[in-house]
Amino acid sequence: MTRPPQSATEIAMHATKAQRNKIGILITNLGTPDAPTKIALKRYLKEFLSDPRVVEMNRALWWLILNGIILNIRPARSAKAYQEVWSDGGSPLLVHSKNQHTALSKHFQHTHPDTVVVELAMRYGNPSIEKGLQSLREQGCGKILVLPLYPQYAAATTASTFDAVFDTLKTWRWVPEVRTVNSYHDHITYIEALRISVENHWRKHGKPQRLLISFHGIPQRYFDQGDPYPCLCRKSARLLAEALNLADDAWDVSFQSRFGREEWVKPYTDATLKAWGAAGIRRVDVICPGFSADCLETLEEIAVENRGYFMEAGGEMLTYIPALNAEPAHIDALASICQRHIEGW
Repeated sequence: MTRPPQSATEIAMHATKAQRNKIGILITNLGTPDAPTKIALKRYLKEFLSDPRVVEMNRALWWLILNGIILNIRPARSAKAYQEVWSDGGSPLLVHSKNQHTALSKHFQHTHPDTVVVELAMRYGNPSIEKGLQSLREQGCGKILVLPLYPQYAAATTASTFDAVFDTLKTWRWVPEVRTVNSYHDHITYIEALRISVENHWRKHGKPQRLLISFHGIPQRYFDQGDPYPCLCRKSARLLAEALNLADDAWDVSFQSRFGREEWVKPYTDATLKAWGAAGIRRVDVICPGFSADCLETLEEIAVENRGYFMEAGGEMLTYIPALNAEPAHIDALASICQRHIEGW
């Protein structure tokens, strides 16, 4: 009996059976729309906000709210915001993520030539997690480390990434060995990269009266149900403040980007900055250690929107300290984290 022609995927898979000794590292981030347009934003937001890890509520009720209200209002507003930060290379998150991928690949090409392969994927949008895993398989990776670039674990980000990874792997005949990085919120090299970033910024621009360490928020309900995210954020902030030798009254922690009407973890970033401005604090720097790459939430929400709140309340200067992006200390930190997790392979 004649066997049907093999697909390209089958050929690639069988061709690497004898060579499945490589280690694949899949670095991931949240994702980005394909273009700063209403249509692209509607497609992206539908995928993002349909994730039950992101919005935990009755699915039928949420479907009605999402499709009947949110996707008819928010895409146009979000598209306008993205247009303000978009570049020829795409969204800031995608540009910085690609640079991180390139730099981390070069690191492992130097330290582990021909044995470690690095791929980039996004939880929502492109390049997809499915395609990233497929690329690693076709390159002969029998072992895969998944590194979500969220320093602080949260079910809505880290766990959702793992859901997508294993949803793909459960369709494979030959599943590789898999390891996952749950969190690196207190890893010494990550804190050191943050310290270097802040001190470099201060050498160029001077030191502010206060440093606000702002993280993306989650609903208070998620924390009450056991999500450790706010605790991990506070520990990262404390370790950074200690590394910078800051007095207790020279810094604080806050949470941004809340959505909807329910209570989120406090204190809120916008409320904190308004209170500081009204209290006579004239100069503030804001850093967002939970974002490994600059994106809409840092470049527009913090550097523009929240800067406006601070100034309107009486403040005189708010400076956003950029995310670690592809800075050498950050790439060294990510490489160190990966190296620790692939040892023994």
